[in-house]
Amino acid sequence: MPDHPAPVPRFARLALLPLLLFVAGCQSAVLDPAGDVALQERNLIYASVGLMLLIIVPVMILTVVFAWRYRKGNKDATYDPHFDHSTSLELVIWSAPLLIIIALGALTWSSTHLLDPFRPLNRISATQPKPKNERPMLVQVVSLDWKWLFIYPELGIATVNELALPVNREVRFDMTSTNMMNTFYAPTLAGMVYTMPGMRSTLHAVLNRPGDYEGMSANYSGAGFSYMRFKLLGVDNAGFDRWVNEVKARGGSLDTANYLKLEKPSEQVPAMFFSSVQPQLFQRIYERCVTPGTPCMSEIMARDAALRGAKPHEMRPVGAPAGRTSIPREKPDGALLKESEEIEPAPHLSKPPQPGAPGSTKPDSSRNRDMSFLLLPTVPGVTGAARG
Repeated sequence: MPDHPAPVPRFARLALLPLLLFVAGCQSAVLDPAGDVALQERNLIYASVGLMLLIIVPVMILTVVFAWRYRKGNKDATYDPHFDHSTSLELVIWSAPLLIIIALGALTWSSTHLLDPFRPLNRISATQPKPKNERPMLVQVVSLDWKWLFIYPELGIATVNELALPVNREVRFDMTSTNMMNTFYAPTLAGMVYTMPGMRSTLHAVLNRPGDYEGMSANYSGAGFSYMRFKLLGVDNAGFDRWVNEVKARGGSLDTANYLKLEKPSEQVPAMFFSSVQPQLFQRIYERCVTPGTPCMSEIMARDAALRGAKPHEMRPVGAPAGRTSIPREKPDGALLKESEEIEPAPHLSKPPQPGAPGSTKPDSSRNRDMSFLLLPTVPGVTGAARG
């Protein structure tokens, strides 16, 4: 008679099915990415999990061993009711977690700087260095309700819900949002980066393998959030040139009027293509002044600074401590990096004290508040008394 497998192995195989729940939410793009940045992030996950398992696995094993070894029925185990200290045991208990925390801290610190999305890439892949004279391709990303707008300013084209990138070419993404905070996330490309209205985020990344991938919004932003996805195409240089020519051949024009229509909330939007883009459109979206007649944020700040008698490019009132210098993107040294004689205190703008304050004899007298009166800067055409 033929042999039949015992029922125990069948049940053993069925017992493994619940383990599939642990990987049900995983995507293959996360563990097998096509971009070098995402690959380094995956390796970081592996390293972190491995370090944590160095603690978790021994603890779980020792829990079972101790429960079995020191069970009530084990007559061979030594019973010592007066045991209260063991130097070697204390050393193991405290040193092992401490070493793991130090290793995780060092890994976190180094990877935070190495994988900073604002940091330009120093390599294309693990085996291919970055060409010295090659500039990254610029793509401007705008998260709308509920769709993605991609502007290629160097090519003069734009797309909606479709992003094409040449492989082995560094790409710089400048990102902002219109109304809602969102998250730009292409798992096979790089990690998640937030997009926020009135702010600009940056991401440097590269695709190393051709293919059709998917990106999404990973931050809940309303009714159409579930369908806020885009197609990510990785193509070679020749394929990218063909894609650009196709967009220019069949696309319309993305001017102010068409953008204001596109900006309106809509769901499940198919891919759209624009063969031309109005200059400085992304900057106006970022400064929230696309609608005609709406002042840009830089204009508002310059106007406010001018009303206080400051130079518009300095963005500070006269007499206030110097902040950023007039040179763009240059930051001053912080106070902790200066000697004590180099630190200039802020000017005292309070009204100087006057003798004769009545004090407690007349507590409601305004003279008691002389030190709290501010000498507000004079604004042309505006009159007003100092406030206490």
